[in-house]
Amino acid sequence: MLRILLFAILIFGALAPRAAAQVQNFKPVTREMLLNPPPGDWLMFSRTYDNRRFSPLDQINRQNVANLKTVWVRGLGPGVHENIPLVHDGVLYLVNPGVAPDTTGIQALDATNGNLIWEYQRKFPSDLRNYVGNVARARTLAIFEGLVFYATPDGFMVGLDARTGQVRWETKLHDYKTTTQQTPGPMVIEGKVLSGRGCSGGGRVNCNIIALDARTGKLTYTVYTTAAPGEPGGDTWGGLPEDLRTASAWGLPGAYDPVRRLIYWGIGNSSPHTRMKRHNGNPDAIPRSAPSELYSNSTVAFDPDTGKLAWYYQYLPGDDWDADHVQERVLLRTVVDPDPGAVKWINPSIPRAQERDIVVTVGEPGGIWALDRQNGQFLWAMPFPYDVPEFHLSRIDVETGKTYINWDSVLKHDGDRHLMCFQDTKSYWPMAYHPGQNSIYVPYHDQCSDITAVQSSANGDRRVAVRRPGSDPNKYAGIAKVNVATGRLERFYESPHPGNGAVLATAGDLIFWGDMNRRLRAFDVESGKILWETILGGIIQMSTITYSVNGKQYLAVMTGDGGPGGVQPLTLATNLKPVRGHNSVYVFALP
Repeated sequence: MLRILLFAILIFGALAPRAAAQVQNFKPVTREMLLNPPPGDWLMFSRTYDNRRFSPLDQINRQNVANLKTVWVRGLGPGVHENIPLVHDGVLYLVNPGVAPDTTGIQALDATNGNLIWEYQRKFPSDLRNYVGNVARARTLAIFEGLVFYATPDGFMVGLDARTGQVRWETKLHDYKTTTQQTPGPMVIEGKVLSGRGCSGGGRVNCNIIALDARTGKLTYTVYTTAAPGEPGGDTWGGLPEDLRTASAWGLPGAYDPVRRLIYWGIGNSSPHTRMKRHNGNPDAIPRSAPSELYSNSTVAFDPDTGKLAWYYQYLPGDDWDADHVQERVLLRTVVDPDPGAVKWINPSIPRAQERDIVVTVGEPGGIWALDRQNGQFLWAMPFPYDVPEFHLSRIDVETGKTYINWDSVLKHDGDRHLMCFQDTKSYWPMAYHPGQNSIYVPYHDQCSDITAVQSSANGDRRVAVRRPGSDPNKYAGIAKVNVATGRLERFYESPHPGNGAVLATAGDLIFWGDMNRRLRAFDVESGKILWETILGGIIQMSTITYSVNGKQYLAVMTGDGGPGGVQPLTLATNLKPVRGHNSVYVFALP
């Protein structure tokens, strides 16, 4: 009996909150700290509201990065992992997938050695996996004042005490049985916790971005990602019933401009995937040019206090290929002087060589876009990573910015088969911007979609990722360095091995990036020369951050298996035998 009792304590005690342990001398995270983070902290998924993923730390630099050594490693539970951790005042907060069966944990660790301070474990309903397959796809956490925020797979937002891990409030947002998921995770803006979601199940009502009061969890407003009949943009859906108008904000969270008081958020493709499936076999039920099925594949800019829409821009009208434009928006101030020799589409009416505040994004099906941050005016765009006839757009009206779908690649009859470029060329793994180079560093895969119309299938298609015909398999993946003033592109790094790692830029003039072949590398920010490389135990997934504690700079990265789009490139990589199921966090520093 004693043995049984001890066994029960070990098993069930592991699921209990650790009330005794707590973060010592915790300093609340203020609004001002989120607007201008302490150099040593990493307080949101891309560190700052402008999503640049640039750290001002320079203790690790081009001269000494070759001396980096492993400081600590900590194993994580099994399961899908796509998380970017936070660091505040020497404490690292992360999502730990699969702590126990039907459980995911949030951990607070000593950022200098990986020691556990506290752990929150959420027990899920026993049938959750029947509706939500990848229960640990939380890409971000958020922190504000004394709370850490977690968007749970079973449809809640939870506010945890950052000192102890105890639940301070939780708010139910949706029914998990609709298959809706809060995959982006939360972001705190002006005292509100915002979160988007995937909404293939449950209809339009589940397709939204919600804002909760960060202190209480009370709902303050909802931004719907599709236009209803009778609303502005409601007539762009070809008469489709309101409950069938779906477009997900499933990707990365938005960006925030505190001067203009505008939030910029990416919306994904309408579903099901093909125009025929959505419109009873008629691909021409909706326009071939923007606006079409608003606000799918758009940036929406809205007020942080009310959620009121200020402007939108649609990158791909009436998508036919599940070609999301749903990832991070990067905010910059730069001279805008696009080079006609490098940039395909340039607005001729913009003054040349004039400084502007812009928003830059890269679509999952490729393409780089620069818009005016104030009003969404089209400035310039170009196909990416290559300009090919199968690109998903046929043209852009450069004076208005109106986009036109590549009608030659649209599936028009059951059994049609087309090649469309590109597929998941850059997905939920974020890019970075280095101000000294005035350049973004964009990881990419050179792959396209071989698509066949199958009207009887759930999404109306059968898709296979393929390497772009004629491409070099030894250059299947890489990082592009793109000057945001001119649009000039350099192949900064090329490799046969794909990568889902987040890009990190630092004031030490370094770019850090990891791939699915377990290699974590540091590059010279200017030349792309590899200055340091190490081999980890598994696939490098998202995560890459840097922080400092007591004057010492650290580099942290996590390994693990990504969701469906995150593992697909493995099938196309050359001679790659990936190590699956190895979930850990690795931390490095100088001796």
